[in-house]
Amino acid sequence: MTRSLLLALFLTIPAHAADPVLGFQQIASGLQEPVSITHAGDSRLFITQQNGLVRIHDGTRLLPEPFLDIRSLTVSVGERGLLSIAFHPDYAQNGFFFVNYTDRNGDTVIARYRVSADPNRADPASAKQILFIDQPYPNHNGGQLQFGPDGYLYIGMGDGGSAGDPENRAQNRTTLLGKMLRIDINADTYTVPPTNPYVSNGAGRPEIWALGLRNPWRFSFDRETGDLWIADVGQGQWEEVSFQPASSIGGENYGWDIMEGTHCFGATNCTRTSLVDPVIEYHHSTGGCSVTGGYVYRGVRSPRLQGMYLYGDYCSGRIWGARRNTSGAWVSTQLVRTDYMISSFGEDVNGEIYVADHGGTVYRIVDTLPVGPKRRAVRH
Repeated sequence: MTRSLLLALFLTIPAHAADPVLGFQQIASGLQEPVSITHAGDSRLFITQQNGLVRIHDGTRLLPEPFLDIRSLTVSVGERGLLSIAFHPDYAQNGFFFVNYTDRNGDTVIARYRVSADPNRADPASAKQILFIDQPYPNHNGGQLQFGPDGYLYIGMGDGGSAGDPENRAQNRTTLLGKMLRIDINADTYTVPPTNPYVSNGAGRPEIWALGLRNPWRFSFDRETGDLWIADVGQGQWEEVSFQPASSIGGENYGWDIMEGTHCFGATNCTRTSLVDPVIEYHHSTGGCSVTGGYVYRGVRSPRLQGMYLYGDYCSGRIWGARRNTSGAWVSTQLVRTDYMISSFGEDVNGEIYVADHGGTVYRIVDTLPVGPKRRAVRH
């Protein structure tokens, strides 16, 4: 089936009448390996290409000139390249934004830039390196940047690569690899929030917010509740998604490389004391191989999606929706199976959700099943 037909047809049959039926409205095509979609507090979409460009969709078209071009600073090979962009909460006033990329040696750089006098062009001369992290292997770079509801910058870092975390970095609190970091960047360099979990006790690097991650490929905050969702790519069997409530004080250990999902990794028995299990997992035998984290839907176009966490798989093209059941557990329903290489989800200023096909296209996700007057959607 062609992609044009996929856009026109219902792509899956809902498990029951209340389930949405996902459709995809093409927003931009001809992109080169899109890996991130975000906004700057206005109607524009900023699409990060792995090759080092950030492109703008202005609501009508993809602008021909890039917002940012750092192709000379990075090489898009495998999992390396320009991986995401995040705009400062006060971007409208200060013009600051941040990028996460692997440099030409393969190491992670977090850099700050400023917009130029042209709102659709960054000032390349404004670059300032904020954080540098050595990468021992060419994979598992993480790469997501997000500002949390607390105003701090969160950085998802993979375990440094290879396979099986050979140097046990994800559980080593003296390294930033295999962690979720939280820093304050309201100055020319970063500082550490005083409430980070290891600031006062010295038990780990102060930048660490959480540990035990393998390769967090896309995390997001629920714009309504402040809860944090982290999708972590598995080793050879299990893909997982973890949930951190907005009330968290940090310090969670999500288990890698002791656990892969809720299962012991590399041992028949393992100590699970103080580990936080994922709320969602799926096995590679189902056809998936690499989870891509998404967002909780808070838009207005598709009321049936309201409050549902959408996520997908890079290899199988499947997209699921997760909600809590009456007992409080998160339950996933497969909503659609596409032929997309799902590299990222994104959110616009109004809470509508987008999905990127790594092959070069970005779509807006919509529920194609009408909401009738007798089946009004309920906000969860």
